[in-house]
Amino acid sequence: MAHILSLLHLRPFLALAGQRNLTFCRMSLDSRAREIFAAAVEAVQPDIVVQRSIERREDTVHINGHKFTLKQNLYLVGFGKAVLGMAAEAERIMGDHLVKGIISVPHGIQQTLQQHGKHHLLLKENSRIKVMEGAKHNLPNGDSQKSAEAIKVLASGLTEKDLLLVLISGGGSALLPAPIPPVTLQEKLDITRRLAAAGATIQELNTVRRALSLLKGGGLARCAHPAQVVTLILSDVIGDPLDLIASGPTVPYEVEPEKVLSVFEHYKMLTSLPASVKQVLGRQSQTTTEEHKDKSDKAPNAVNVVIGSNSTALKSASRQARELGFRPVIMSPGVCGDVRSVCHLYGLLAHFACSREEPPPELTTKLLNLGLDVGVKSWDLSRTMQVLGEGRKEGWGATCLLAGGEPTVVLTGKGRGGRNQELALRVGIELRDLELPPKGPVFLSGGTDGQDGPTEAAGAITDAGLLEEAKTQGVDIDQVQANNDSFTFFKSLSAGQRLLVPGLTCTNVMDVHILLIPPIPINIE
Repeated sequence: MAHILSLLHLRPFLALAGQRNLTFCRMSLDSRAREIFAAAVEAVQPDIVVQRSIERREDTVHINGHKFTLKQNLYLVGFGKAVLGMAAEAERIMGDHLVKGIISVPHGIQQTLQQHGKHHLLLKENSRIKVMEGAKHNLPNGDSQKSAEAIKVLASGLTEKDLLLVLISGGGSALLPAPIPPVTLQEKLDITRRLAAAGATIQELNTVRRALSLLKGGGLARCAHPAQVVTLILSDVIGDPLDLIASGPTVPYEVEPEKVLSVFEHYKMLTSLPASVKQVLGRQSQTTTEEHKDKSDKAPNAVNVVIGSNSTALKSASRQARELGFRPVIMSPGVCGDVRSVCHLYGLLAHFACSREEPPPELTTKLLNLGLDVGVKSWDLSRTMQVLGEGRKEGWGATCLLAGGEPTVVLTGKGRGGRNQELALRVGIELRDLELPPKGPVFLSGGTDGQDGPTEAAGAITDAGLLEEAKTQGVDIDQVQANNDSFTFFKSLSAGQRLLVPGLTCTNVMDVHILLIPPIPINIE
């Protein structure tokens, strides 16, 4: 009886909550998802991450707990797609203490930034930093090799009194090619392409790249010895492994020729290696113990700091989601694997969150097993399900699930698209029977670099109404999937309203996934 009276007492408040639910649902979940994505991208802008990481106090600078003295002894080098904006902000902060700098950036980036009005990411006319463009189409070329040589010369001329600030962002590896002579750039490219085509892992590719490079695998830091080296990194790699980002030019690494040879042997390339590669590996194999000791005595004095990453973007997205009225939960910044498995994970999580009844135990088990397949740790997935479950049980709380990473697409056709549009398309199909008002959960997948595959879009937004919308407009969604033609699909569907087209973002920390679960109305008899 007391329980019934309690419910009667709460009825006006629950009714009010229900009215708020309807208001919330009528507002565009699509627009909220776009706002949350925009907040994620804003947090990893190149100038903002540098500004956040460097604290200048007169003639000293503090970076990640380290204090450095400035006496017109600062030099700067950088390489990557976002490095121009990073360098502009670093020079603004350091002022006249910067003596000289050289950065290697993508072909045409300065003109592109000017055309888009991104003047704050460009160097001033009187800048002491030289900009060298190269790596057209994100491939190492002669121009980027010249840039790498200029960077090597600058670093090699430093003394123990100097401080070298190194800036790295996504695309840095292609912008710093410096093969060990007599290996040519073309030979090195051919080898890595053959390995990639044979199915070599990123770890195996980097093992080979570092063995054949003067500057990767700690080579740049060794060139700068005995100067102090400080590296600021905008990461585009899952887990932010320092040795893999741009192949770790300032991260100590000892080449083990036998490991390199085992990679070539595994992919049956040992007998077809160029004579130059065999010569370099042969010299490395003959390195004496005394030479190893001499190298360790001259170990580079380097500090490496990740100043921006997918986690940074997700934290900012979480804050924005909370301001928009959602309960945010960050699942993982390391989602990877086939998009078909990833989309199934998000579909199951949406069903878990929207179920009117307690989901069966086998669904939880299935989710945990699937999470392991796509890079999500069991602990993180369990915590996510706990938050989603709380929202379901309360019956009125709106939830925002956030994740990031870099899934992959197995190509079966020749259509246009990218992993984010493909993922959004497939998640829309997974959501097909979750028709909460107005169209159930909303899912957004977007690349923070603003471009998803060879298209103008960064990704797309989808919901439970996708299949019906496609059917109404006469689109065969099965054929679209078979041909990997997600961009053409979203471009033609409802005049492209579902596409995510943020334009030039000037950054890259992989992808951001947003699943918005609207409030579930409470039924009171």
